[in-house]
Amino acid sequence: MTDAPQNLWRNREFTLLWVSQSLSDLGSATSALAVPLLVLSLTHSPVQAGLVGTIGLVAALACRLPAGVLVDRIDRRRAMLVCDAVSVLAFLILGIAVLRGATPLALVVIVAVIGTTSSSIFRTAEQSALRNLVPATQLPAAIARNEARTYATSLAGPPLGGLLFGIGRALPFLCNTLAHLASLGGVLLLRKPLQEARDPTRGGHAAAMAEGLRFVYANPFLRAILLIAAPLNLAIDAIIFTIIVTLQRHGVAPALIGSVQTVVAVGGLLGAFAAPALQRRMRLPVLIRGICWFAAALMSTCALLTTSVAAAIPVALAVFLGPACNAALFGHQAAITPDRLQGRVISVIFFATSFASAAAPLLAGVLIAGWGSVVAVIVFSLTVAGAAVAATVSRGIRAMQPVPERTV
Repeated sequence: MTDAPQNLWRNREFTLLWVSQSLSDLGSATSALAVPLLVLSLTHSPVQAGLVGTIGLVAALACRLPAGVLVDRIDRRRAMLVCDAVSVLAFLILGIAVLRGATPLALVVIVAVIGTTSSSIFRTAEQSALRNLVPATQLPAAIARNEARTYATSLAGPPLGGLLFGIGRALPFLCNTLAHLASLGGVLLLRKPLQEARDPTRGGHAAAMAEGLRFVYANPFLRAILLIAAPLNLAIDAIIFTIIVTLQRHGVAPALIGSVQTVVAVGGLLGAFAAPALQRRMRLPVLIRGICWFAAALMSTCALLTTSVAAAIPVALAVFLGPACNAALFGHQAAITPDRLQGRVISVIFFATSFASAAAPLLAGVLIAGWGSVVAVIVFSLTVAGAAVAATVSRGIRAMQPVPERTV
């Protein structure tokens, strides 16, 4: 192995993957808005538009755990290339169908499912491969940079998707085709292997998944990630939903309601840039505990502001701290997990956090209908406080130590 560059931006492999995936994420965010717009234009039914989105999310959730087994058993580069190739073909077919003015609803559903499932597999493989591209001490910084990519594309993608759809309905899907083609090219240009040498595969897929689950639940630190990340995802998504519903009930203009998610996303983007500095100045256990308790305090103040757009500000401040917490947690996870188990461990964590996010609107809706917005915010703030307690008492968090240098 050769010495890794000190500056992450000078790491050719990481930068190549990061740039190509920024384009891919932007394309995905662009078409994510265009799909429901297309369904609405075809069916004039908001229910069917929402149903297509839900089907895609359920498909992504269903493939989370199998994706972990897959990327631990086959060549990760090959898995990523196949995912990109399938996405290129799917969105190209959809774009051509829209251009021709003959777009069956079934085709839209199939492409939506292909897009979300291939993205789930690709992201699992990408995250699993990260420790083979950057040294262990730079893993938190690399993950923070990936978080910045996610927040930036989530901010730019929907407006771009709406603009392109207005110019021509096929444009968002054709642009997404080009974005995935760029991603495919970026993966092809990677020189380093994306996994360590492996022993011959033993046992079936169920046994492999069971091994991954056992590893997660036997490790105090990985158990702590589940007890911290899933409640935080649930609470943030649920409180944002609560604010949006409450503002709508009070007759706030839709444009102002839409600014809630923009403010929160900007908080996350700025937090991703600040994450490396926070990590340098604080020990990881102190950083994680402090962020959790501070987030709980911030979110509780939303209970006083639910009828105002200003409620987005404390949420944005809490989300500002999120990338530093995620970078610390997932950077340490990548460093301590054996390469042969990376995919399965990541898939277990992603499944838990994705399930929590998917459940957030339903739980928030039940609480709002039964007890009102203030109670809903208080309940979800207590959920974050529960994550903070878990971070405080967890011996897995207490025992965190800086990871020894490992070059790639």
